[in-house]
Amino acid sequence: MDRRARVIGLVLALGGLMVTVDTTVTLVAVPAIVADLDSTLPAVQWVTSGYLLGVVAVTPLAGWAANRYGARRVYVTALVIFTVSSALAGLAWDAGSLTVFRILQGLGGGLLNPVGTAIGLRAVPREFRGRLMSLLGLPVVIGPVLGPPLAGWLVDAASWRWIFLLNVPIGAAAVLLCTRLLPPQPADPAPPARMDWTGLAQVSGGAVLLVLGCTLIGETGEMTIEVAAALGAGMSLLAAFVVRALRTDALLVDLRLLRHRPLAAGLAVLVCFGAAYFGAMSILPIYVQGVRGDPAALAGTITIPMALAVGVTLQIATRLVDRVRPARIVFTGVTLGLLGSIALLITTTSGASYPMIAAAAAVLGVGSGATLMPTMTVAVRDLEHEDTPRGTTLLALVQQMASAVGVALVATTLTVVVSARVPELATTDTGGLAAMLALDLSARAELEPQLAGAVGSSYAVAAVLMVLSALAAVVGLRTSRGERRQGRRSRRATKLGRSVSRA
Repeated sequence: MDRRARVIGLVLALGGLMVTVDTTVTLVAVPAIVADLDSTLPAVQWVTSGYLLGVVAVTPLAGWAANRYGARRVYVTALVIFTVSSALAGLAWDAGSLTVFRILQGLGGGLLNPVGTAIGLRAVPREFRGRLMSLLGLPVVIGPVLGPPLAGWLVDAASWRWIFLLNVPIGAAAVLLCTRLLPPQPADPAPPARMDWTGLAQVSGGAVLLVLGCTLIGETGEMTIEVAAALGAGMSLLAAFVVRALRTDALLVDLRLLRHRPLAAGLAVLVCFGAAYFGAMSILPIYVQGVRGDPAALAGTITIPMALAVGVTLQIATRLVDRVRPARIVFTGVTLGLLGSIALLITTTSGASYPMIAAAAAVLGVGSGATLMPTMTVAVRDLEHEDTPRGTTLLALVQQMASAVGVALVATTLTVVVSARVPELATTDTGGLAAMLALDLSARAELEPQLAGAVGSSYAVAAVLMVLSALAAVVGLRTSRGERRQGRRSRRATKLGRSVSRA
């Protein structure tokens, strides 16, 4: 890539870094927020859940807004919303106001990734889009490693409020750089004449209700009447949107893009793998604290090798998409993800040492790095100019819902298995996971083998989803001989162009 393309990728990565770091630091600061605001843990947990709901609610608008008003204008506006709401979150006076400001943050953050990806893909030719996407993946490298230690230092040295206030100068710098360095992104010459309010209510409302139901399951591990109502209403709204989108012109999420085989296959891989990966990530903190009785800080430390593995592999694998058959890369990544899930199942159920568990998690991280961003690149790199924002919007929306479903599925499995294998916990007032986390040292030591078997076996859910993802990669991402010949001709033409320019 030329210098201009690298600058565009790095400027967009700065906005993505703010979102990634902000997501990771909040989890560390929850106890300090509870104490400072004199609130309760369930109330403060909505600080994280509210952000996710804001992201899901606004994501369907990304493609429409980019084509209607211009991608750069929408991106800069989202940066301003995120920065201003970060300042308001740092000044929050109670848990309710903090949750509201976090929802506003989600409204800005939910536009940044799909619109930023569309800007980056439009800025470079097809043969360089893998390398551009690797730059957009830099926040995945830095965020999970930098976020938790930074949050711990800020909470101890100053206040939890600084984890949000720190976004203000970074956001202001990002706005300035984007205004000056991002290429103009004109609006579609024939944009939609009006907002599809019915479609917005169906897809955004359905997605929010589905994620809300999954979030409630993830918090309680139980299927209550409220959870069932949210899930039922969400799926009904999404089903109504699908029926309507196939019969009329969809202005928000264009499902007809699924006729593009790489996009449809990529979505199938991402749904299964995303649910498996994010579901698996939610198990280890419960294992460290509930089975071993160790502090949450140790759980964060164990995941550092995994975060590094994701980031380094992502940089290599996403660049290789421009040179190697994508199905090979993605299938290798999914296979490593499957092996990592199985290794985590074995090490946790057998009571292995933490270095062994961290090594198994790192294998899962390598698989994730070789799957998520490369699959996204393959899915959208061949879309037409005006279809690119719609394609990235569809990917972002499906990813958010898949991760919520994966976490909920694992949480439900954990609750059922723990109650079945450790009946002593099922008879307590709190029951299940809450009773496990509340055990004293002697009781936990006595029940540790049963607890380890119950919690560790939940990795089987991730392993099954990984198998489905591998099947989707094999069937959907295979290329025909004609497509391979076209790719070789494109690479030869690129090399010839470079030689001529050097001469």
